[in-house]
Amino acid sequence: MNNYDRLYDLYDEFDAATLFEYQRFVDVFPAVGSRVALEHWRRASDELEARKDEIRGAFPAGETFAAIAAHATRDEAFTALDLHGKYDRAVNVLVLDVDETLRSAGQTDNEIPRETLHLMTELHEDGMPVVICTGQTLENVKGFITQGLGNELVHSGTLSIVYEAGNGAFTPGHGADTKRLLYEDLDDDVRAVFDEVRSRVVSDAPEDIRRGCHLQGNEFNVTLKPNYQTGSAPAVDVIDHALCHLLDLLGEAVEDATSGQARAFYADADPEIRAVLERRGGVPEVDAGDLSPAVVDTFERLDVGYYEGDAAELGSLELDKVAGVRAAFEVLGIDDPFALVMGDSKSDLRVMEWVEEADAGIAAAPEHASEVVLEHVLSTDELVFDRNDAASMLRMTYVLDRLANLS
Repeated sequence: MNNYDRLYDLYDEFDAATLFEYQRFVDVFPAVGSRVALEHWRRASDELEARKDEIRGAFPAGETFAAIAAHATRDEAFTALDLHGKYDRAVNVLVLDVDETLRSAGQTDNEIPRETLHLMTELHEDGMPVVICTGQTLENVKGFITQGLGNELVHSGTLSIVYEAGNGAFTPGHGADTKRLLYEDLDDDVRAVFDEVRSRVVSDAPEDIRRGCHLQGNEFNVTLKPNYQTGSAPAVDVIDHALCHLLDLLGEAVEDATSGQARAFYADADPEIRAVLERRGGVPEVDAGDLSPAVVDTFERLDVGYYEGDAAELGSLELDKVAGVRAAFEVLGIDDPFALVMGDSKSDLRVMEWVEEADAGIAAAPEHASEVVLEHVLSTDELVFDRNDAASMLRMTYVLDRLANLS
């Protein structure tokens, strides 16, 4: 009997759905001081073990199949089996974006759901390193990740935080390599552009931007964030204006360039930026092909990011999330990665494309991800999950790894 037949028997002959709900309840039951609640948890735990025992006695690898039924739905289990048939590998590292991936604004008070945190912890305890890969500042990420996962896990030596979309990698417990400031390796001319834009981005901004935005406290990137709820109409409006302002400052900061040239170059490179410029004042009558080679060379090293209603950002294309993840893998000693990469934005897409090209992982995205991200995910393994249900991909990973161990 092969694993397809065993999974069919598992989900057809046993009440796996009820077993799954018992496991979920036992795993995420909150710590409370009520004796009645604790007794309820104990009864559920006993029932969970009794149901697992039925499966343990029915299969040669009964412990594995009991764990699969308890941790994954039928669809998740068969998805994992398909992935195992395609790649014949287990996932050996998680690469996880945070905002709008592990958590979504307006759904759970912007917190990572308890089930997602529990599964991350469970996979980590099974020996899987975790790389948190985000555009946020290091201090901000350290705060909520430590609160959610615990100080022991964060300082385990097998967790890394790639922050500011690749400007640095923080891997506690690795001595001199604990914090790697990747932006220090950039050329002085590029760093000077960032210094110039950062020094003027607030002071020279129009009043609506000064009142409606704040400068995120990055170590290197220049990121304007809205003072309104992410995605709301006022946030969309002010970030659109902030993008135009950022492009103009960038043009003035690059030697021999103009604000019009910056607008033209990035409008030509990114349809989303072009659409914003067309709505907010127009694309200048400048042919991007007429720019001097020196100006083009500098612009091609700089990344202008637009995230509707969320951020307008200046970053370095030499320091994207791929650079950060590669640095994290190096510090963690992951020489042959096969990663689950989860994300929603174009910066995450670069990591997804990198692991695909290197045959080094699989990609998953929430249903509300950027269109180009969804196109990539649907063209590979179709791992699209519902908003705030990153746990489904972690459950699938749990099953994939156990099936790989049976081989």
